Amino acid sequence: AGCRCKKLINGDDDEATVAYYCLHKFHWKPSEYLSLPMREKAFVIAAIDIRVEAEKKKMKEIDRAQGKG
Repeated sequence: AGCRCKKLINGDDDEATVAYYCLHKFHWKPSEYLSLPMREKAFVIAAIDIRVEAEKKKMKEIDRAQGKG
């Protein structure tokens, strides 16, 4: 089962990937995310997308400032 879980988290299952992110960033148990109503899950996914994009942008700015990009 361990191998299957890694495959789910590594992108084979979007819901598992979001639950993994929630576990590490928000300290939610996977069941806390999975039990949310559909609209709340959609909100969480949108919020994560915004946060990830902001983090990527910040990393590009840091790389540019350090002369890496």
